[in-house]
Amino acid sequence: MAAHPSRRSVLGLLGMTPVATLVAGPASATTQGNRIPDGLRPGGELDRFVADRAARDEFAGSLLLTHRGRTVLARSHGMADRERAVPNGPDTAFGLASVTKLFTAVAVAQLAQQGKVAHRERVGTYLAGFPDAIAGATVHHLLTHTSGLGDYHGLPGYFDEAATWTSPEQVMAGTTGFIRRSAPLFAPGAGWAYSNSGYHLLGEIVAAASGMSYYDYVRRHVFAAAGMTRTDFVAKPQRRTDPRIAHPYYRDAQGRWADGVEELEFVGTPAGDAFATCADMDRFARHLYQERLLAPGHTGLVLSGKVLPGEPTPPPGQTPPPQDGPRAEAVYQCYGPIGSLVGGQWIFEHGGGNTFGESTFVQFYPETDWVLVVLSNYADAAVAVARLARGLIVGS
Repeated sequence: MAAHPSRRSVLGLLGMTPVATLVAGPASATTQGNRIPDGLRPGGELDRFVADRAARDEFAGSLLLTHRGRTVLARSHGMADRERAVPNGPDTAFGLASVTKLFTAVAVAQLAQQGKVAHRERVGTYLAGFPDAIAGATVHHLLTHTSGLGDYHGLPGYFDEAATWTSPEQVMAGTTGFIRRSAPLFAPGAGWAYSNSGYHLLGEIVAAASGMSYYDYVRRHVFAAAGMTRTDFVAKPQRRTDPRIAHPYYRDAQGRWADGVEELEFVGTPAGDAFATCADMDRFARHLYQERLLAPGHTGLVLSGKVLPGEPTPPPGQTPPPQDGPRAEAVYQCYGPIGSLVGGQWIFEHGGGNTFGESTFVQFYPETDWVLVVLSNYADAAVAVARLARGLIVGS
């Protein structure tokens, strides 16, 4: 049997490595006018960079770059299913890993807008059966990764039990049970630690406040509302056989490509692993910052800095990008994305990934109307692409 990374070595769908700290400088006039920088056009620097990585089998997936709603660059490389020789294409759906948290954050914001959820209220207001150390965290703490709850993937026995779950209901209830029995890393508000557990509980709050399952709520009020027709939480049986869905791939101990489908949970959670196409993620980003998912005030509440994030640690097997450029003027944790002030404009982003073959990044620039989506079914493949694109969009 080929060796592969241990389930217990994976700390979940983390991958929130902000590239905002990597590139800064004055905003280029070409990005704010009608002319598109040559480096972003077909055949330009970004296109060549991704094609070269794909030729060296270091990138498989799709990217989409749009400006003012028009496609600037759209590319797909590599295979969605190596065994069946199905190539990646513009309609291929990829596991989003932690980018899924953006959907959860928007769902919470919608319910807050309706008065059904309040950011100052405690977990115990909405969910019963939690010890005081967890019940005392607020919705604000959960959204900003300041609850101290950490990551349920790293809890002893989680992956063994998760392997037995065969329905979305079991996944939600089982994961919540592990979090209920966990010990926080610190008191709510006393620090910042990226928290899959916190975002899972936000999903449970969405269900409790809406009277619907988390999955049904997000399908109806986020995916459908944004016109995301190829986005869903896809169960493992469908992921095995559907040619429209990319299989994740990682290198085993012998350096051979291995299919990571069986290593992941039965279905995604509020913390990670919805499936989407690049076009759908572009629609989501534009609906969000153009105030079509939330009223203006609540959009501003989501896309505004709340706390200074800590230094994120990539999952095992992922390499952080080099810190070789001038730093951004400001980097803040918002309600979901990271917000960065770079060259005088705010940029919002979220990434995701795991060692079994998912690497994703979404960036959007509301002031200059750019959206970048990079979805890969190779581990640790999206950040470098997003980093280069940022430099070309903003100007260094």
